[in-house]
Amino acid sequence: MINFAVMEQSLPRVSVVTPVFNGAKYLRACIESVLAQTYPNLDYTIVDNCSTDGSLEIAQEYARKHPRVKVHANKEFVGAIESHNIAFRLISADAKYCKLLSADDWIYPECISKLVDVAERHPSVGIVGSYAINAYGIPWGRQPLGEEVLDGRWAVRSFLLGSLDCFFTPSSVLYRASLVRSEHAFFPGRAPSADLEACLNCLRRSDLGFVHQILTFERIHNEAISAKVSAVNSQLMDRLRILLAFGPSFLDQAELKSRTEEQLSDYYSVLAVACVNFRNKEFWRLHRVGLTELGYSICSPRLAGAIVAKFLDLALNPKSTVERILRRVKTGQVRHTGAEAGSNSIRSFDSQR
Repeated sequence: MINFAVMEQSLPRVSVVTPVFNGAKYLRACIESVLAQTYPNLDYTIVDNCSTDGSLEIAQEYARKHPRVKVHANKEFVGAIESHNIAFRLISADAKYCKLLSADDWIYPECISKLVDVAERHPSVGIVGSYAINAYGIPWGRQPLGEEVLDGRWAVRSFLLGSLDCFFTPSSVLYRASLVRSEHAFFPGRAPSADLEACLNCLRRSDLGFVHQILTFERIHNEAISAKVSAVNSQLMDRLRILLAFGPSFLDQAELKSRTEEQLSDYYSVLAVACVNFRNKEFWRLHRVGLTELGYSICSPRLAGAIVAKFLDLALNPKSTVERILRRVKTGQVRHTGAEAGSNSIRSFDSQR
């Protein structure tokens, strides 16, 4: 007869954390997915960031029914990343691994078991990723097939050079708890890319594990931070900042220069499209300040050249121009409908960003 209590004690503890701000619409599905895990030795802490929609009450309801669920209510409203870092600081003292799960996502029953298995068999691994799926399919898949462990520095180099896909989305990653504890603020800075930076920092001193299975469902909705980031194209700024921050340590001078030129070219091309689309003052202020902080100017000859090229394209290809406009109109209608049906629960980070 199987002694489940002994089996649980023999497995390393995993602390699962979910920061939430006004995520009542999806929180139950998130919590239920943690409780349905086949991995027995885990605890679950939900950190509520002064929600006003009943999220705290939902979390407390589950805590009353399930001893493994604990709730921490922030006494005052804090920034999104700080709320995540509060959650990281609440992981159990005896936890060997930490699993972050965004309040609007959920994980498949074998998720934690599969991730822990890779980490346990490879002590050099600091983070373990897996595939995620959303309503549109698998958003990325350029991981080396058949490779369960990748050298950490090689993984960072490959990411910076654009040959390795996203491996850092919070809900699909397992962190080794010692790495989480080594930083008071595991998610550094204030940018929406703090999750990526945390993973890159981990890979400076550990390897990357990967499970070639879909273990996470990533919910896409208009109130998600990823949607807000895409709406103002600030991911371009973040990627350029990360390249400039990590590139000198992982790329040679020629590689860094070439990759920087590529990203700047893409950046100014997107800004040229924004000019044609008459984006608002807030959009331009965001990018002007961001580029200045990175040592570049929005008033660049490269932007002027990109704008001229864009107008020439519009003039010389009127049919494709009309088609693109119609697509934008249709997309705008879909986004408007989605916004009406959405909630204030945010993918990865809270809505205060």
